Amino acid sequence: MSSHHRDGGVRQNDGVTLAAAYEPDTAELRKARGAFFTPPAIAAYVTEWAVRTGADHVLEPSCGEAAFLLAAADRIGALSTAAGTSTDDAALDGVELHEASAAAARRLLASAPASSTVVAGDFFTVEPTGSYDAVIGNPPYVRYQEFAGASRALSRAAALRAGVSLTGLASSWAAFTVHAALFLKKGGRLGLVLPAELLSVNYAGEVRRFLMERFARVDLVLFTERVFPGVLEEVVLLMADGFDEGPTEHASVYQARNAAELATLSVGRTWRPHRPEDKWTPSLLSAEALGAYSDLATSEGFTVLEDWGDTTLGMVTGNNRYFAMSPARVTELGLAASDVIRLSPPGSKHLRGLAFATRAHTELGKAGSSTYLFRPAGDPSRAAREYIAAGEKAGVHTAYKCKVRTPWWRVPLLAPADLFLTYMNADTPRLTTNETKAHHLNSVHGVYLRPEHRTTGRALLPLGSVNSMTLVGAETVGRAYGGGMLKIEPREADRLPVPSPALLAGAETKLAAVRPQVGRLLRSGKLLDAARLVDDVLLVGELGMSRGDVRTLREAHADLTARRVARGSRGTDR
Repeated sequence: MSSHHRDGGVRQNDGVTLAAAYEPDTAELRKARGAFFTPPAIAAYVTEWAVRTGADHVLEPSCGEAAFLLAAADRIGALSTAAGTSTDDAALDGVELHEASAAAARRLLASAPASSTVVAGDFFTVEPTGSYDAVIGNPPYVRYQEFAGASRALSRAAALRAGVSLTGLASSWAAFTVHAALFLKKGGRLGLVLPAELLSVNYAGEVRRFLMERFARVDLVLFTERVFPGVLEEVVLLMADGFDEGPTEHASVYQARNAAELATLSVGRTWRPHRPEDKWTPSLLSAEALGAYSDLATSEGFTVLEDWGDTTLGMVTGNNRYFAMSPARVTELGLAASDVIRLSPPGSKHLRGLAFATRAHTELGKAGSSTYLFRPAGDPSRAAREYIAAGEKAGVHTAYKCKVRTPWWRVPLLAPADLFLTYMNADTPRLTTNETKAHHLNSVHGVYLRPEHRTTGRALLPLGSVNSMTLVGAETVGRAYGGGMLKIEPREADRLPVPSPALLAGAETKLAAVRPQVGRLLRSGKLLDAARLVDDVLLVGELGMSRGDVRTLREAHADLTARRVARGSRGTDR
């Protein structure tokens, strides 16, 4: 059937800029515009789910050479034949930036059993129609570093149309997903192949919220193997049903080894995020691990760190080399006691045990660490005034954080925190009791416990948090950073699952018995061995978990850690 426009179908806006639209297609150009061609088994699976009658109107944005539309044509033909109906009312539409690919798609669809239209243009310039039964496809994946200029502006404007505000860190697929959904009629279906970033990155929080608020059902299909030849990025199949018939409080999660296993998927499992915008990383867990994790997360034995108190950023000096100093440097400069305050040295290598004691602080100072912060509380001493003058001569006062405060040499003060929380970690975030009452810089976070939890929290929370549930939780709320480091910001730390005050108070005697051994294991780098001891006290002894379920959590932690390290080695910031 010849291609033609129909009322309610996609139309190219005037003034569309087709970047490289007429250039010969190459692997480099496909990568630049985020085009990765979809394996036929995946296109067929998503299409079979999304297309349900021989009269469906189907849109494939960024259609390439129409892998999904061709599968939809086959599906519509089969459904109409089975029902003995005509395909005259069916429609197959596509949008494609690259003109040569659009032309190829038109040729391939020429004999489809339904009318078809493929528009060459930027999908973000196409106004949503709200007219399609199904929108299916594989959105372009362009990382935020390359996704800039007019294309980014168009994408963010398109997402805002749906009330979704995306940050400058968002890759192309995020706005694409939201914009694509707006082409659906009420009750329509969205079937997309997306990066697994959907589950884990912070910038996708608003996309996750949008999906769960606007759709009646959200299904996710995860893969344990790479399904795109030559592409390292993990993918997830998003199948959202019932547009504008939401919200839903959960997603159904299915797992396949590869595309070949899609035809034999077993029953899915249910994942209920605490809030729609929270990370969906726990959905990566096996059915057994997700069950154990969810049971603990909703039990009285566990809560989130936010319920214990407030986690905050540390102090920002503007120039640590100037403001942070060793005891020897304080003596050399002749500074008075009132010119400096006690400091946890920059970094967090010294915060890998259960407590940061005065003795440890003293030993670090003797070894040359910066255990003091230059911060005259009142009038500086003569020696301090000379040091301030030397700083001005060196231009320290011109640094941004210095020049915006008065006086420039007085760092804004934070009270000593009850606990320190490390935020850049090769293994897992560590909570450490601040026994020496040192101040801290922004290389670590401070946890200020609620008055009613302060005694229990200072004594037991760092020890109690060394358990397999919290280790798994850290992988789900944190993000992979360069080199596979696990980074956790204060708002992420708020969601970290930790033992409840009641659980720790009830286990105080048993925890005290294992504390010396746990401390030794942590200092020697044996985190998992330390966690086994705490697991036996809290998870098995107090909460009655089976050792099999605890072992499942440990295996889940190992799997998530391996995924995080792999993502970090590819430079993915979750």
